[in-house]
Amino acid sequence: MKKSTIFSTLAFAFIMLLSVNVNAQKFPGLDKSPMDAAAYPSSYKVSDKVVKIVYSRPQLNGRSLEKLAPNGKQWRVGANEAAEITFYKDVTFGGKAVKAGTYTLSAIPGDKEWTLILSSDLNVWGSYFYNEANDVARVNAKASMSGDSLEAFSIMFDENGTMHMGWDKVRVAVPMN
Repeated sequence: MKKSTIFSTLAFAFIMLLSVNVNAQKFPGLDKSPMDAAAYPSSYKVSDKVVKIVYSRPQLNGRSLEKLAPNGKQWRVGANEAAEITFYKDVTFGGKAVKAGTYTLSAIPGDKEWTLILSSDLNVWGSYFYNEANDVARVNAKASMSGDSLEAFSIMFDENGTMHMGWDKVRVAVPMN
């Protein structure tokens, strides 16, 4: 083999190696509504969870909550993909019996109460594919107002397993046991 052929082959291999590394290092930036998760029990040291929800956290960014999650209209609870809630045991969610499994969670906001909807539809984006025929449970939860405003939509569980959702000054709590 000639020196020029060997040199050309090595140069080509070196260039290809560099181009692969450059492309592999182009990670996307942060999503505008980053994904988050909440679980009960919330301690990361407890592996025997009762429930975990994975959702995206939209932010107000100067917009009104009424525009982002309008009263009387089905809303995906968060942003991007529909929130998915997994119950690792049979539970009572807002007074309704729910079998262990994974469901999407959506809501119909209201002034004094929200209707929370568990659906058997999974891997759906937003509310665009919502089908009421696939509802597993509908639960009414009281809505209250707080003096503090939350910029990003948030979900957490308290020490009793009650799920709390908050955004802007609205707070919604759903007991679970």
